[in-house]
Amino acid sequence: MSEFPKTERNQVRRVAKRGKYDRKTIYKILDAGYLCHVGFAVDQQPFVIPTLYARIEDSIIVHGSSISRMLKNLEKGVRVCVTVTLVDGIVLARSAFHHSMNYRSVCVFGTGRLVEDQGEKIDALKAVSDNLLENRWEDSRPPNQKELNVTSVIKIDIEEASAKIREGDPIDDASDYELPIWAGVLPIITEFGEPQADSKLSSDIDLPEYLER
Repeated sequence: MSEFPKTERNQVRRVAKRGKYDRKTIYKILDAGYLCHVGFAVDQQPFVIPTLYARIEDSIIVHGSSISRMLKNLEKGVRVCVTVTLVDGIVLARSAFHHSMNYRSVCVFGTGRLVEDQGEKIDALKAVSDNLLENRWEDSRPPNQKELNVTSVIKIDIEEASAKIREGDPIDDASDYELPIWAGVLPIITEFGEPQADSKLSSDIDLPEYLER
């Protein structure tokens, strides 16, 4: 299916025209981010945890310590909500009320399972590394067995999902367009800075090509 069905959980209600349900849009936003927030509940107490992630086909991969409360609960198959938000600009309207943000966001609903096969586990960890910085996995020491033993990897199936996107100019009241107030969009651009070498880095190690700007 090219689109996720609208359900009680994933349907965008506030400014519904901004909602998107097609996989192409949703997966493009997921692939552009690297930090998600995972929401789950334990004994009716909600938790929301930020963590790195990657997408592999119709699943989201998260990982961490094997004693993590979040991962220990996700491996039990509890229902989770995963969100990713990319902020593109501050929308400056003429009235304080109509100020807003331009953004691309995704909300995913699904269940998690523990990745136990070691080959699949390593592939998942590589995917998270590549999503953060391509080529770094090949340029790093691979995890040893001890490190793998204390690391849990969870695959969250994307069962329901929707995106919500706001773009463009501010939307002011008609009577406010004549006010002598500057209005428009202040773009927000996220980019990498200059690499800073580790103080213990050997002087004969050059900056890798994938970090050169």
